[in-house]
Amino acid sequence: MPADLADDAAGRHVILVGLPGAGKSTVGNMLARRLHVGFMDFDVEIVRREHMPITEIFAVKGEAAFRALEFSLTEEVAALPRMVLSPGGGWVSQPAAVAMLRPRSRMVYLRITPEGAVRRMGRRMSTRPLLQKPDPHAELERLLAMRRDVYEDADIVVDVEALDAQRVAELLHRQLAALPA
Repeated sequence: MPADLADDAAGRHVILVGLPGAGKSTVGNMLARRLHVGFMDFDVEIVRREHMPITEIFAVKGEAAFRALEFSLTEEVAALPRMVLSPGGGWVSQPAAVAMLRPRSRMVYLRITPEGAVRRMGRRMSTRPLLQKPDPHAELERLLAMRRDVYEDADIVVDVEALDAQRVAELLHRQLAALPA
């Protein structure tokens, strides 16, 4: 591991943000292996703890309860050693959660258009509760408009539309190494 990444390993989480379908989970797993740190996908962890899929959590408990679970998980993660984190796309809509991890962490925006996200998700879109609308593309446009400013405030922004996950992980590994400690 390059010295600058080793020096940074004490506490700087790498947080991947972006629209659903941007590749946060896939890239996050690959990047964590490259950095030799743990990886946590918030949705997977919440499903494990709640013993029900995200769609069921939203249906039974509601979005506010899901956001509370995300917030609670953020509190736990803030005390853990450096990891690559993949919170849900809407995590950034909770300023207190974002503030809990920043500026001590590095936030990375995996930028993709709503059209690209729809293409990538394909049938898996049915597992995304916020996209269970008559026009998922329009809903992604709405979500992007609401979240864009926080996404764009990231330390690193990568346009992922035309890149595969392996390439994105390689780029991020190099870009993270180039950031000042």
